[in-house]
Amino acid sequence: MRIAMPEVAALERGVSLLGSGGGGDTITAAALLRRQLAAGREITVTSCGELPPSAGVAPVGVVGATAVFTEKLPGGGEFRAAVAAMERWTGTPVAAAVSIEIGGLNGIIPLVAAADLGLATVDADLSGRGVPRLDQLSVAAVGRGLTPAVLAEPGGQVVLIDGGSAAEVERAARVFLAGTGGWAALVLAPVPAGELPGCAVLGTLGGALSLGRRALAAGENPDPAALAAATGGRVLALGRVAEVSRRLGPARYGRAGFGRGSVTVEDHATKELLRLEMENEYLLALRDGTPVASTPDILAVLDRRTGAPILCDVVRHGVEVAVLQLPAAPFWTDPARLPVLAPRAFGIDADPVLLPAAGGRATGRRLLPGPA
Repeated sequence: MRIAMPEVAALERGVSLLGSGGGGDTITAAALLRRQLAAGREITVTSCGELPPSAGVAPVGVVGATAVFTEKLPGGGEFRAAVAAMERWTGTPVAAAVSIEIGGLNGIIPLVAAADLGLATVDADLSGRGVPRLDQLSVAAVGRGLTPAVLAEPGGQVVLIDGGSAAEVERAARVFLAGTGGWAALVLAPVPAGELPGCAVLGTLGGALSLGRRALAAGENPDPAALAAATGGRVLALGRVAEVSRRLGPARYGRAGFGRGSVTVEDHATKELLRLEMENEYLLALRDGTPVASTPDILAVLDRRTGAPILCDVVRHGVEVAVLQLPAAPFWTDPARLPVLAPRAFGIDADPVLLPAAGGRATGRRLLPGPA
């Protein structure tokens, strides 16, 4: 599969939805992708089954403060430096790239990096949605770990982390980012293509592109049924943002945590209040105090005028919105992996409340009463 210029808008909309309110603004990433295409670069997406089983597939992405990424643009050599350092350390040539996170800008940036390196991008990622921490990536969830890992920041510094738990890698990366301008290119150790199905979420690039096409085809201000049909989810509320509050989140690893907040939407039809608890992403929805949807399902807040997803850090009082619940990737509904992205993984004392599996069958984890 090749990504052409007309498909960039659909891809951008799809990865924005999968960000669940996080993952960073995709505008700059999409502009970089369009620039690559305008320069004649070929953007190729392949399945892991099309690669030799021993081919090294390197997980790549941007980590850190995504807001800084739009202000401090990449110089173009960050991923080249990180991949070169990884190849020197491991002795494994990188044959293809795979995104660490399909939600938000990391759904697009790996395509840009791979094109610059002359590599194909595998139709998969390590999260299936937006996630805030490296220790929540799929490779960590299945016990592969995150090391060795290479960070390359725009100023030219390259750091390799070898050894340590996933939580320790997350902590070390945050320390590095705090002193180097806020963001860096990340490359993890190449995974043999034959092993990728066991530690990645497959088909997510193609899935994001298809989701974006359907969402754009629904047009502006679609009715709830059309919106649900287009996205494969359900509408939790159509109304106006009545309140937005922000506060400090719980500390992690002895340091201040991510910012927390909540968004309250008054539904026009029912007058019920839907409250969304958020961190870097929207995590939990409560209708009049009762949990009705949660992570790892994707909670998206859309501007009713444009249909564009609204990020957690820019949602504001008075905006007319539609709140959606989209199904989590099956990777995360496995009972062994569900706790990695369940509400309690973010310090929220609530059970996961997820959409039923296709066909209405329960997905094997406990669902709280409330949602239909």
